[in-house]
Amino acid sequence: MQRRLRRRYAAERRFRLLGLAAILASAAFLAFLLVSMVARGAGGFVETRVALPLDLSDVRIEGARLMGPGADLALAGAGLENAVDRAADAAFAPAGGAAILSDGAWLVVRDAVKRDPGLLGRRTVLDVPVATEIDIARKGRGTPEAEASVRRLGDRLSSGLNTDFFAGADATDPTRAGIWGALKGSLLTMAVTMALAFPIGVLAALYLEEYAPRNRVTDVIEVSINNLAAVPSIIFGLLGLAVFLGTFHLPRSAALVGGLTLALMTMPVIVIAGRNAIKAVPPSIRDAARALGASRVQVVFHHVLPLALPGILTGTIIGMARALGETAPLLMIGMRAFIAAPPDRLTDPATALPVQIFLWSDEVSQGFVEKTSAAIIVLLVVLLAMNGLAIYLRNRFETRW
Repeated sequence: MQRRLRRRYAAERRFRLLGLAAILASAAFLAFLLVSMVARGAGGFVETRVALPLDLSDVRIEGARLMGPGADLALAGAGLENAVDRAADAAFAPAGGAAILSDGAWLVVRDAVKRDPGLLGRRTVLDVPVATEIDIARKGRGTPEAEASVRRLGDRLSSGLNTDFFAGADATDPTRAGIWGALKGSLLTMAVTMALAFPIGVLAALYLEEYAPRNRVTDVIEVSINNLAAVPSIIFGLLGLAVFLGTFHLPRSAALVGGLTLALMTMPVIVIAGRNAIKAVPPSIRDAARALGASRVQVVFHHVLPLALPGILTGTIIGMARALGETAPLLMIGMRAFIAAPPDRLTDPATALPVQIFLWSDEVSQGFVEKTSAAIIVLLVVLLAMNGLAIYLRNRFETRW
């Protein structure tokens, strides 16, 4: 008996050690993922600038034209870009001249002139973004030629927060690429998904749990919903391509179509989560409401639904977080186009943040590698925020029986 007890205690210790090892291994993989993403993507939030001496007296344009909506076109036609290139050639000839500037450097000068038209009549110095090769070299991962240019520029270079990354859209130049266009497309897509999937999913869960008779038809519906929740997401993309684009001829690569497609994918998850939350409400609540004379509709909407709402919201947010990270369905409906401006309406061409990450990961430029990791960090922050909101709602409104 003592030997058997020792073996059982030894087996218990081994099981606890294996469980602890599994937890440590999972934590190690998670830490490696986060550290590698932060190490690669931290540079994407920072841009390198160079102090550029400017003499814009050759750029002649009437002050009134800088106040209207055509100011951008007027400055471009007045030769502002050429003036910036000439200033860079004169100031940085040994380091590469105008080649060290980003393609969007003159746009920074243009915006500065629009804010202060007096710059056209005097000499000034502005900090403008440098080319990708110089930016990467200053961060320690450049070519020998770019590193030599960095040494020549010396203290003319500075670093700062890359605001264009948060406010811009996709671009061919990594220094001008931003995530706002893709993030806005994701927000519009999620708005359509939420507006359709949540009410339909909750009403379907209420009907199946509170009203539907228990027969073979109901069993088939329940099995179908459970199967739909496990269907690969690309199947929903094919369905959206065939129905919304092929049959109804909705705008291709639009947030409206993306939201409709993701709503089909998210709805079964909401139905399952809603049914589980409704089922968790004790039958005594229903019996007490009926005993006081409440109708069946009043029992459901005045008592059962408010008590089940925290669980429903938790499942809904988790389902929305899954939809936010989906790429395959959106690729199938054409949301992989090059979108250079954020969408303003649901029918405008748009892309989504996961799709933007996918597109940037296919680029060979080292600058896009950095932007890809930075965009992944933003997506992870959004997903963590959504899951944190789900945990808060569950703890805030949870009722213990």
